[in-house]
Amino acid sequence: MISDQTCILFHEYTNEINYIEFISGTGCASYVGFQGGAQSLYFGRACNVGNLCHELMHALGLHHEHTRPDRDQYVTIQWDNVVPGKEGNFKVKKGDTQDLPYDYDSIMHYGTYYFSSNRNPTIGSKKSGVQIGQRNHLSPLDITRLNKLYQCGV
Repeated sequence: MISDQTCILFHEYTNEINYIEFISGTGCASYVGFQGGAQSLYFGRACNVGNLCHELMHALGLHHEHTRPDRDQYVTIQWDNVVPGKEGNFKVKKGDTQDLPYDYDSIMHYGTYYFSSNRNPTIGSKKSGVQIGQRNHLSPLDITRLNKLYQCGV
C-alpha cells in the first residue's frame, strides 16, 4: 500500500543500524516516528494488512488523524464512553498538519467505536454521511501526507 504510491521503499534487513523489527504479539502497535536502532512493530493474529499499514504509518511518523490539533472542528470525542486508561489514544497531539485538510477516510483515523467501554460511540463525526476507521486503503490525503513528509517527487 505504501511503496506503490510513494517513494518509500522497504527491503529485508541486512545490516542497517536503524530498521523496523516485526514482532509477533497479541495486538497491533508501533511507536510514532524514528526511534533509532531496532524499532519494534508488534502484530498479532487479528492484525490484517490494513492494520500493519496503519502501524507502519506510525513508524514513519504519523499520529492518528483524530488527534490533530484542529480535530474538534471535525469530530467529537465521547470521553464517557472511552475505556478507562485508554484516553491517551484520543488526546490531541502537537504536530504539523502539513496544511492538509482533515481526512475522515484516513487509514490513521479510529473508527466510531474504537476503545468503547459500553458499546456506545467514542468518536462522532460532525459531518454527516462519512465513514471513519477504515483499514483497507491509503486515502488520497494519506498518500499526499507521506509524499510531502518524505519529499517524494521533489
